[in-house]
Parts: sequence; C-alpha cells; structure tokens
Amino acid sequence: MSKEKKFITCDGNHAASHVAYMFSDMACIYPITPSSNMAENVDEWAAHGRKNIFGQTVKVEEMQSEAGAAGAVHGALQAGALTTTYTASQGLLLMIPNMYKMSGELLPAVFHVSARSLAAQALSIFGDHSDVMSTRQTGFAMLATSSVQQIMDLAPIAHLAAIKSRVPFMHFFDGFRTSHEIQKVEYFDNEEMAALLDWEALDNFRKSAQNPDNPVTKGTAQNPDIYFQSREAANKFYTNIPDLVEEYMQEITKLTGREYHPFTYHGAADAENIIVAMGSITDLLIETVDYLNNSGKKVGVITVHLYRPFSEKYFMKVLPKTVKRIAVLDRTKEIGANGEPLFLDVKEMFYNKENRPMIIGGRYGLSSKDTTPAMMISVFENLASDKPKDRFTVGIVDDVTNLSLPLKENISILDKGTFEAKFYGLGSDGTVGANKNSIKIIGDSTDKYCQAYFAYDSKKSGGFTASHLRFGDKEIRAPYLVTTPDFVACHVPKYVELYDVLEGIKPNGSFLLNSLHDAEETKKNLPDHMKKVLAEKNIKFYIINATQIAEEIGLGNRTNTILQSAFFKIANVIPYEKAVEQMKKMIDISYGLKGEKIVQMNYKAVDAGASVVQVDVPAEWANIKTEGFKFKRDREVPEFVSKVADVINSQKGDTLPVSTFNGRENGSFPAGLTKYEKRGVAVNVPEWIPENCIQCNQCSYICPHAAIRPFLLTDEEVKKAPAGTKTIQGAGPTKEYKFKMQVSVLDCTGCGNCADICPAKTKALVMKPLETQMDEVDRWYYMDETVGYKENVVDKHSNVKNSQFAQPLFEFSGACAGCGETPYIKLITQLFGERMIIANATGCSSIYGGSAPSTPYCKNYNSGKGPAWANSLFEDNAEYGFGMASAIEKMREGIAMRLNEAKWTGEAAEAAKDWLANMDNAEASEKASERLVKAIEKLNDPIAKEVMNKKQYLVKKSVWIFGGDGWAYDIGYGGLDHVIASGKDVNILVMDTEVYSNTGGQASKSTPTAAIAKFAASGMKTRKKDLGAMAMTYGYVYVAQVAVGANHAQYYKTIKEAEAYPGPSLIIAYAPCINHGLKAGMGKTQDEERRAVECGYWVNWRYNPQLEAEGKNPFQLDSKEPDWSKFQTFLDGEVRYNSLKKLFPETAEALLQEAERNAKWRYNFYKRLAEQK
Repeated sequence: MSKEKKFITCDGNHAASHVAYMFSDMACIYPITPSSNMAENVDEWAAHGRKNIFGQTVKVEEMQSEAGAAGAVHGALQAGALTTTYTASQGLLLMIPNMYKMSGELLPAVFHVSARSLAAQALSIFGDHSDVMSTRQTGFAMLATSSVQQIMDLAPIAHLAAIKSRVPFMHFFDGFRTSHEIQKVEYFDNEEMAALLDWEALDNFRKSAQNPDNPVTKGTAQNPDIYFQSREAANKFYTNIPDLVEEYMQEITKLTGREYHPFTYHGAADAENIIVAMGSITDLLIETVDYLNNSGKKVGVITVHLYRPFSEKYFMKVLPKTVKRIAVLDRTKEIGANGEPLFLDVKEMFYNKENRPMIIGGRYGLSSKDTTPAMMISVFENLASDKPKDRFTVGIVDDVTNLSLPLKENISILDKGTFEAKFYGLGSDGTVGANKNSIKIIGDSTDKYCQAYFAYDSKKSGGFTASHLRFGDKEIRAPYLVTTPDFVACHVPKYVELYDVLEGIKPNGSFLLNSLHDAEETKKNLPDHMKKVLAEKNIKFYIINATQIAEEIGLGNRTNTILQSAFFKIANVIPYEKAVEQMKKMIDISYGLKGEKIVQMNYKAVDAGASVVQVDVPAEWANIKTEGFKFKRDREVPEFVSKVADVINSQKGDTLPVSTFNGRENGSFPAGLTKYEKRGVAVNVPEWIPENCIQCNQCSYICPHAAIRPFLLTDEEVKKAPAGTKTIQGAGPTKEYKFKMQVSVLDCTGCGNCADICPAKTKALVMKPLETQMDEVDRWYYMDETVGYKENVVDKHSNVKNSQFAQPLFEFSGACAGCGETPYIKLITQLFGERMIIANATGCSSIYGGSAPSTPYCKNYNSGKGPAWANSLFEDNAEYGFGMASAIEKMREGIAMRLNEAKWTGEAAEAAKDWLANMDNAEASEKASERLVKAIEKLNDPIAKEVMNKKQYLVKKSVWIFGGDGWAYDIGYGGLDHVIASGKDVNILVMDTEVYSNTGGQASKSTPTAAIAKFAASGMKTRKKDLGAMAMTYGYVYVAQVAVGANHAQYYKTIKEAEAYPGPSLIIAYAPCINHGLKAGMGKTQDEERRAVECGYWVNWRYNPQLEAEGKNPFQLDSKEPDWSKFQTFLDGEVRYNSLKKLFPETAEALLQEAERNAKWRYNFYKRLAEQK
C-alpha cells in the first residue's frame, strides 16, 4: 500500500529550513535578505520545541556578522555538532575564508543560500548567481535546485552527502524567485530522512571532533615543503561525490516518483538545439521546450543540479547524441572573463571532443529580472539562426554594445484552466499577507496546485506591491510574473493614475477596484484607457469602498481582509462559504496574539467583503479614442525625471535600454528626485487650522517625510498666492511676515504624528481625507518654489522653531509612515546639509535614502548645494566614512601647504592667512573660503590655479556616518570602534530601533531583555549593550543618547554640539519602528519616544569631553527622574513585549521584570555619572 502523500503550502526558504532543521544540531546565523527567514523559521521551531531527527531541538546562535557566523559554524563542526548556516550575497562572500578552512579540513558543513546579486554599481537585494559563483573555488560541493518542490526533494542530499563524503555542501536556489515563491509541495518527515542517513559516517564525524580525551592538533601552519602535497591529498574525497549524489538522488526518486540526476534532460530524444541552465529558469525552459516541441521543433534543456564537482560523466549521460548546438545560460556577469562560469565549464568539456557541437553563452535575469517564455523562445531562435549571437543578453535592450537578443511579445504557455490573478497593493496595507493566506487556504483546503510571488519596490511600508497568484489542477511551472491575468484587484485608488493596472488582462476577466466613490462617480473618474479595456475585453467590473469600511471597523488603512474576502466572492476559485470559514481560521492564527478585539475586527472585515458592487460597463466605452496608459504630469519636470524616473516609478523600468545609463555607468543618480513623485498614498492628511496655530513649528520638526513646513510670506507674496490661501501674522522675530503652515498632501504618508503632538490648546492640525485637501497641491508648489525658504530672517542655529524655516535637504523618502528615524536626519540636513557628506550603512536608512530612482537628499534652492550621499556596504560603513574624512583632510592639508608656500601680497595674502586661521571652523571657513576665491580667482599664478582647481575642498565639510543598530552594535561595531578611537572629526548617527529593521526585525545586541524579535522568538534573554557608555571610556569622544519626541531642544542642542566638536561624535537616537508593533499605531511614534523617556525605558544624556577641560562634569543627564510605575504599561503597549505573555506565559513575567531591573540599573549608572564632581 503506497504511503499517503503529505502536502504543505510554503515558500522556498521554508522548504530549505524544514529540511535543514532535521539534520542540524546547530545553526549559526546572521540576517541578510533574502535568506533571513530560513534562520527565523529554525529559531521559531526550536523555541516551540520541534525535534530534529536526533530527537532534539536545534540550537540557534545569532552572530555579529556573516564572517562571525562562518567562524562559529567552523568551530561548532570542529567540536562535533552538525551545523548549518543560511546566507546570501555579500554575506556569503564574508564567509569565503572560513569556507576554505571547512573544505580543507573536510568538515560536513551545509550552507543554504538564496542566491542574490552582489553590490557593484548599486546594491540589489534581488536574485541571481553572482554570489554563489564567487565561491565556486572554495572546495564546497554545490547543489542547485530550481523550485520549491526541488528544494524539499534535494536539499536533504546536501546534508546526507556532506556527512557521508566529509565534503561541505552549498545548496543554492534563486533568491526571491524561488526563496519567496509560495507553492503547494510534497514534504518529508524525520523518519523518512533518518532512514537515508549514514549513521556510521555521522558517528565517525563526532568521534573525530576536537576533544581533550583524544587530542590532536588541527589548523597547523605548513611550509613550502609539504603544503602542496597536503592540498592535493584531498582529491580522492571529491572524485566520488557525483556518484554519491546520484545514489542519494535515486533514493529520493524512490520516495517521490520524481526523477533526479546530477544533470537532468527534458525534451526531444533527437533534439538538435538545447539549452543548459540551472536555477528557477529551468522550470520555465521545460514548459517552453514542451511548447516548441508540440509545434514541431526538436529542442531540449539540461538542468544542472550538481554544479561542483562538475561531472562530465553525468552530463554526457543525458546529452542527446543528436545535439548540434548548445546555448548555455548564466545568471551572473563576470566582467573581463572569456565567458560566464557555467558556459566555460560546458565549453571546456567539449574541448578535445570530435564533432563537438557549437556552444554559445548568454546572460539573463540579473537582479531577479523577470524572464519569460518569449525570451526563451528568442534564445532558441538565436541558437537556430545562421549566425547565432554569442555572449548575448536576453531580457533587456542593449543599444550600446548590441549584445541583446530581440524582445518578443509575451505569450501564455500555461496549461489551460490555470487561473491567474494580480493584486496591486501598498506596502503595510496587508495585501501581501492576505494573498499569502489566500494561497494557503486554496492550497491546504483543495486539491489544486497553487503558486504565489510578490513583487515590491524598494520603499519601506507605503511602497508599491504586486501579488502574482496562480491556481490550477496541474503542477505550475511558471517562475515569472503574471502578465495575462484572469483577475486584477487594485487595492489603492490612486494607482489607476500611476500604473497600467489592466495591462494584459484576459478577455472576460474580472477587475476589482477599491474605490472611494459610488458606481457612477467611479465611472466618471476612471481613466479613458481603462474604460476602453473594460469594454473591449468584456471585463466584469466590481467596486468596494474598503478604505471606508476599514476605518469604520477600526482597522485604519488595513483594507487587506475586506479585499481578500471580496476576491473570493468574485473569483469563485473555491465556494465562498468555505473561503469565509478558512479566512477566519487564518485570522485566529495571524492575529490571535494581538488580542480578541483585533480578531473580531478582522472577522467583521471578512463579512464586509461580500458587499462588492458590480458596475455596469457601457458598451460605448469601447469607442473611446485613447493612446493607452501614459504617466501624466500637469507640470514640467527635468528630462531625467520624465524619461527615466517616471518610467521606473510607473513599473515600466524593464523597458529602459542600456543607453539610458550612458554617463551614469558608475550607478550615480541625480539628487532630489523624490519631490517629483507625488504619490498621494495617504488616506488622511493634516489640514491646518490657522486660528489655532501657535507657530511653534513642532509639527514640521518631527514630520518623518518633511511634508509639512512653515513659510514666511511678504504681503506681495500673499496677494499672488492661490485663491483661498490662509495665513496669520508672524510672531516675534517673524512679525513682519505672514505665517503659513503648508502641507504637501501628495507627499504626506498620513501617519498623523504632526496632529498628535500639536501642543496648541485646540489642535491646529486635524486629519482629513486626502480628496478633501487637493486644493493644497498647487498651494504647495507656490510655497515651495515661489515663496521659498527665508531662513536668513531668523538664525536657524538658535532654536528649534527657527530651524524649521530652513529648507530640509532630505524630503519625501520611502520610509514607513511614522518612521522614527527620519526626523533625526531631516534636522541635520537643515542645519548642515549644504556642506554635508554622508556615508550610509546598508539598512533601512540606505533603502529610503537612496533607492533608484527615489533620491530624497536634495540641493538647497539658493546655493545649489546639498548633502553628497553614498552607500558602500553594511559592515564597512564607519571605515567608508573615515576614508571620506581622511581624503578631505588630505586635500585640505595640500591646500594649506600651498597657501603657506604662496608669495602673494595684498588682499590675496590676507585672504590666505584668514583661510589658514579658520580652515577648521565651519562657519568661519565658509566666509574665509568666499574671500579667498574672490582674491585669487584671477591671479595668473600656479598656486592660485591649483587652489582654484580644488576649491570644492575649501569649506570645512561636515562628514556624517549614518546607520542603524544592526550596523553599529553588531556587524560594523569593530569599524565604528576603530573610527572613534582614531580621533577623526566625524559625526556618527545611530538610529536605534533595537532590531534589524530592514531585514524584518531580527534581534541585535541593542535588543533589550524580554523583547520578542526574530532570533529571539521566546524573548531576549540578555541585557541591551550600552554602546554609548563604551564609547565614553575613550574620554575624547562626544557621545549622546537622544529621543527627539521626548525633548525637541535636547536633540537640537546635541547635533549642534556634536557637529562643532573637534573630534569624533556618536549620537544614539531612539527610533520607534513598525517592527515594534505599537498598539497605538505609527501615528504615535513621537509620543512613544516621550513615554519611553518618561518611564525610564530610554534615557537622554550627553557626554562632552570639552566640559572636562573647563573643570566641569562632562556627563549631563538630560532626562528627569523616571516614573517607574509606568514602565510595565509602556512595555504592554508594544506587541514585541506584550505577545511574550501569550506565547510564553511561564517565563514572561520574570523576563519583563528583568527588563525593568535592567532599565533601573542603567539609569542609576547614568545618575552616578551625572553626580560626579
């Protein structure tokens, strides 16, 4: 009797971690996208007691970096524990030194890698094979899988073969395209895998571990006499790997019925033209091969599974004897090589063969570039042509080196009956989560196969998302985006203007729009190109006002559950009643920890989804004359914006040719592009009530997106303002002007922090629906561009209020609504932006700070100067900024040397003397530099010419190093420590969210006791690292802790002191984050900072070494005595603490009390410092 198959609906990372858990004693890890959730799964399963095949839970150790994780893996293996890690991209490269050691010492390590692009001209979090190809020389065996099912089937072989062969294995699959694709797959359990394990080999491994009971010496230093021979001695361990892998593959085939070999062939037995590839593209190629062979062609595809060692024996075993031409596809680029790696491997095999086939190579799919059946048909057509193009690219238009193959029109080769759906959503509106639940509901409660993939832009919550879902009665092999949907849902009303949401929709399909209007008003507001498509293709058109329903229920902007229910009502993929039942079960799982109130609200949302309204589509719409979708602008914009940024922002970036980047080959983008986006994604925005305003400017000060700003207008400017513009008389130093608080409603994200913290007796800001505030759009343009920023009317360096009359040089970023980080950055740019250089660590602040084409750092309108921003990597940011500062220092020293050599007289000599005296004083250097330039610009003198050639270095620069706690406390701490120890005049801003925010909320050494985070699933057990106290021990570093929401003036004073300090400064800024799960919502982040300081959770202080030189205490405690009675209430207001009580009630109380004790201990430490004489 055959064993009943077991299915699970999961993504590729889940499948890999499911397998790895079975075979691992330990996992030593460090978070990196897109591999992080493999380790997160393992940690969570261990916290809840899941057993591996040895009957134990897996021990998970989070390290400070990938290099540290690799070192820990190496050590754990030497001590006899089967140890796994999960990584990608630069993280994998940091492991290379230890990979050589593990392979050299024949240790059975297993790495699971969701293969990802490497940062070169730009960072990309998306997938290709650049990283794994950079490690092919390390001695690790390399096993590639193509789909979620293959991960489940073949990942065990990496573990089994590593144990038996003693050779470490790297199992890799395509980042995002496979790691994050959800499929319904068959899975193994512990017993099935335990039966395949070579227990004797495992026993030998454990017995050979480092142990004082049987001591040996490992890791010796060898000299020229023996190193070469001992390196060659390991050859025999690699020669039998292909046979061993084949044996295990046959065992897997017996269990699954799916055939596997080191290389597999699919296609015509007498094929003449074939493609060789590995990774997710091979599933696409299998479908394409079937499509072409059904139309009379003779083609095939060889899928590479065992890439290292590369076995000619198993390749030739599957190669049809009839093959005349081979195209090898690589998902990487190796500049300067004679070809990409897989191509060269295949070509080398045939070097001495008679009658060898023609072999050409090509590149595809870098950074998860979508690769479609039409593109693969283009590859086959090129291969069959009279003169096939070699070293080609496919999927792009290369109009510079002309290497690209022609792009053909998209075709559908899916099995008939496969249902395709596409959902347009907004990051954090729950669309992606709802669709993940939908896929699980359909996969787990029916016999249907299903697939889901989610496309994102690089913005944080509030960015673009598109969910691509497929359902069918047969296995779905379609690792590419949905381009011909049966169903389209647009969850964000504004998107009908921004994107071509109906592109490719099939005739007789369905379209669901979240509309703020009734049927007739919706029809009026619909763009003409959409009306035409709806009529011509006979589309069933539905609307629902999910935005209003969500607000009425109390869900805020979380429209996801309502629209998910509406999808099931319309699509009828499964009976609606069954869908409702399953959705409510999912709600219990997803929201149970957040309390019964939230569960009940989501139940109501499910029921409300049934209230969709079908809208009649007039037949005459088919006759509308339209040019189709075009991104419309009412105003003139720079050419780069219209020809590049707008194309990318409207999700058409794939169409841009290579020539677009002529002159920008190094990855640079113009500054200040976010001002042209005008996304209009907020549901509600602030309306200014002038008669209530006290002109404090606090709303502007704390706005995360610089979307609300004060303006000073002359009487003439008031007269020319758009009709209806309200102003009030300025107060104090601005009394000669009219005052206006202006909102850019299309740039506002609607968090509501401004209205929340408004200190006026009667609020001067009230949140109103966006559509009621559209008159403010033109008013914003007038204020921003015509009235401008009168920052010289008052001294911006004197107080908080005055600072806000300065133009922010960081605006409209892609940060989350209510972000706790960005207000800190904004103020720094207002005070110092015109002479700033910023080194930004990879993380949230680099993603919202510089994701092409969204560049929020901008130029001052008057001077044309602004922050010069750059990102290197994650781990090296302090050193990167140090290098910048050192370079500037060197160039200025050169100028000083030349000026001292100059034999000038008169004003030139006096100006040079002035500059030399003030070169290290920021404000004075600006005036001295201006004077010097005027004095020498016309001198016909070699020194004058050299100085003028370097005049960009004359003004003292303000060098800032930005990053999060993951960088500063963990991976970059060694560099940060070195930089502050150097005494270099740099300013470091650490935005402390107490987790790795960018990768999804993993614990860092900044995570406090009791906080639940990824890799601390049962609550953090250790005390938060005190980075500031450590830095203070040097005695010559300016250090401060700040929380702007608790004390506006303290932060303002801090950054002025830090920037003026002639040495290193370190500012640690508390930043509430969406990962904290604020029960009050992200509209209360500033208030959360206030509450954190009030109860003692966070302490504001400053340490200024210059005070000690004056005989004063350098440590100043800026926080008042905390009200400790509010501490536990504060913790209870955040899900990261509150959920501990529900998940682990037996340990929660002790941990939460320990958190309070730690906070008191730290406060008392600071108090003692402040009381010192």
